Order: sequence, then C-alpha cells, then structure tokens
Amino acid sequence: MRKQDKIILTGAAGLVGQNLIVQLKEKGYRHLVAIDKQAYNLNVIKQLHPDVETILADLAEGGDWQNAFADAACVVMLQAQITGKKAILFVRNNVESTAYILEAARLHKVPYIVHISSSVVNSVADDDYTRTKKQQEEMVVSSGIQHCVLRPTLMFGWFDPKHLGWLSRFMAWVPVFPIPGNGRYMRQPLYNKDFCLMIIHCIENQQDGAVYDVVGHEQVDYIDIIRTIKKVKQLKTLIIHIPYWLFYALLKLYAVFSRKPPFTADQLKALTAGDQFTGVNTDEVFGVTQTPFEEAIRETFCDERYSQIVLKR
Repeated sequence: MRKQDKIILTGAAGLVGQNLIVQLKEKGYRHLVAIDKQAYNLNVIKQLHPDVETILADLAEGGDWQNAFADAACVVMLQAQITGKKAILFVRNNVESTAYILEAARLHKVPYIVHISSSVVNSVADDDYTRTKKQQEEMVVSSGIQHCVLRPTLMFGWFDPKHLGWLSRFMAWVPVFPIPGNGRYMRQPLYNKDFCLMIIHCIENQQDGAVYDVVGHEQVDYIDIIRTIKKVKQLKTLIIHIPYWLFYALLKLYAVFSRKPPFTADQLKALTAGDQFTGVNTDEVFGVTQTPFEEAIRETFCDERYSQIVLKR
C-alpha cells in the first residue's frame, strides 16, 4: 500500500471508523473515503478531518456511493447493527449492506477487503446480532475477493456512543449506578486505538484468507470496569447491586419506551453468558503491544482532543 492509495471505509462514522481515520492520518494515509448513513456522525468526520471525502449513504441500498469504489486499493468493512429491537434491522444493516458492498467491490475490481467481524461468531450467544454477524462473515469469505477477517471482543475508546462510553456518561448523570447480580462477569475489553493499529497492519500486508480472533489482553470483571471508569473520571456515584431478574425486567420495560435502547436484555444475557475468548498474540501477529487497561480507560475518558465528542446512536 502506498500512502496515496484510496481506502474506502464503510460504516465509517462509528466507533471504529472514527478512531481508524485518526490512526490512518497519523500514519500518513491521505486518500480516505468515509461512507455512512448517520449524518450527524459523518459531520463529525467532516469537522475533524476536512481532507477526508465523506459520502452520506445507506449501504443497504444500492446507489451512487458504489461508484466511489473505482480505483480503490482496499475496503475496510466496518458497518454493523449492534443493538436494536427488531430482527430486520440486523438483517438490513449487517447482511443486505454487505451484499451491496461486495457487489461494488467486484464491479470495480477492488483487490482487498479487511472485514471487521466480531468475537460473537465464536460465542455461545444466540441472538439477531450473533446470527447476522456469522452470515456477514460467511459472505465475505465466499466472495472470491482477497480478504482478511478480524474478530474483536468488546471494544472501547474515543467516540464510543454505546457500551463503555454510554455507561460512563450514565454514571456521571445519576447518583446511583446499578450492577446486575454480583457483577463478576468476566470481560476481555479491547482498546480501539490498539485495534485500529492492527487493522492498518492488515491493510498494509494484505494476507489473503487470514482470520484473526483479537482479544483484549486483560480479563476484567464487569464491576471492575465500572469501578475503573469511576476512578479515572473522579465520580462520586454510588455503585449498588440489584438482582439479575430485576435488572433484566427493567431493561425490557425501558425498551418498550425507547426507540434505540443503549443496553438491551439480549446484551445483558450476552454479558453474563460466561464466554472466554482466545485470541492471537497481537505483538507477534500485528506488532501491536496492547495498552494496559487502566491507562487505556484514562486516555479514553480524559483525552482533551476527543473524549468530549459524543456520537449519536
């Protein structure tokens, strides 16, 4: 890859895309095309990076955006429906969008795809997100286009509108923060800045057919994640434990009134499913030494450049 080669980022305005643009530009890449349907979040890219070409488009519908793939050296597939109340949203944004992206890549003979899958394809969970991410990955693998697949665990970092980003803001808003059960649900959170450096390694090396399970190198219980966020943000919020069944019922009730619930009952089940993932040695495979968890949390929530930017869900 040359620094002037065109790189297409689909679903570019979310957590990974926003961070990846920062890291690509720091590496000297200067021909980036960001495609997303979320106008507000895409405008964040425009404001932070006026030199990046942005295209407002729904990837689940064919259109002029597909012409942007002409002369592209690589496509990084980032688009994903992670939460939602209806199965059709996951099918549309994880499966149907992928079909249109692959169609454009074939038409314009894009030589390489980096597909961001998810660790859930190895999970015991069985929900709309898991099923459609498995289908999405299979579509890329069988596309006939040279590719690699990255399967990250739960990610956190700058620009996070969901997950730890939402939890940190919720904790700052309320005097009491509820924890389901004993909170001892092991997580393997992956710092997005580190993950983006791994994506760049894949862009540059273009190994065909490689599939990488990428796991945060520290095992951290959910309650300790919450305590670490509270510590680095210097919050006074009281952390309390409530029964799992009550927490689940409250999430179900909240989903009735919220069009886009930030945390769903399905996600609670996934949180407590007991998954333990095994990933590649990121030092050996990507040349990336992962940032210690507390240091990464501090960078995420205390950085003067990006920690105050909140994307829309």
